[in-house]
Amino acid sequence: MSVTFPSPTPAAPAAPSAGRRRPRVPFKGDPLGRFGLFLLIALVAIGLFGPALPIGSPTESTGDRLAPPGDGHLLGTDELGRALLPRIVEGIRETILIATGVVLVATVVGVLAGCFAALAGRRVDELIVRATDVIFSFPVFLIAILVSVVAGPGRAAAMAAVFAVTLPTMVRVVRAAALPVVERDFVTAAEVAGASRWRLLRVHLLPNVRGVVIGQVAYAISLGMLIEGGMSFLGLGVQAPAASLGSLVGSGRLYLTIDPAYALVPGVVLGLAVLAFNLVGDALRRETDPTLEREA
Repeated sequence: MSVTFPSPTPAAPAAPSAGRRRPRVPFKGDPLGRFGLFLLIALVAIGLFGPALPIGSPTESTGDRLAPPGDGHLLGTDELGRALLPRIVEGIRETILIATGVVLVATVVGVLAGCFAALAGRRVDELIVRATDVIFSFPVFLIAILVSVVAGPGRAAAMAAVFAVTLPTMVRVVRAAALPVVERDFVTAAEVAGASRWRLLRVHLLPNVRGVVIGQVAYAISLGMLIEGGMSFLGLGVQAPAASLGSLVGSGRLYLTIDPAYALVPGVVLGLAVLAFNLVGDALRRETDPTLEREA
């Protein structure tokens, strides 16, 4: 697969603190992480609350086709006379919601499968690893195109493609983080005491892989946005009259010489969204993996 993720180091169990805890400042001393968090909050706020602002309808035509920015339309209009600003706001919401929703589902399945692979023994572990290897052997967008051929173009195909690509990565990351935990003495003692696999997973594995999973989710969402954007750009994802950032770039590329903002603005917004999630993911890894600080 053409996209790789850094291998995780399992987070150490958190030591209990005495007394009342002070309010925690997110990413204190990490300017890049705080910038990414600010950018992420801003984009999510625009996507969620932008439609409530008086910016017009994303589907209603004004009759003024390919109008330049200004002239009553902050970012101009598209080839059908629809204002680009509300369509970009809709695209932000569509892209982030698809990627985030699917990745959260893939995370639940991937965490359970990865922990089960670490606990189940050699045969089951090898079976799960080989299954993920098969998926990793295909390029990301080839998987996306194959899914769209089976499911047909549309939002469901984009969601299925994001799930198919992010799930095996989550399984491998969680498995790699869980294997060292399984070998620790407290897990062995719990097994000898007769603890079930579900109890081992819930009590001992999940708390120790939680930090790795949280950081990986941010990376997976950024990958999911790229997959959804790429599929919509090719016409295989979100279909008109709905808009995603990728479909806006795909439509706008035909009019680059007439109205460059049509394609460039949604493309820049998609890039900023991916950057925000990656910066937040990096910051989360630095907070949950103390070895990164020592290596720096």
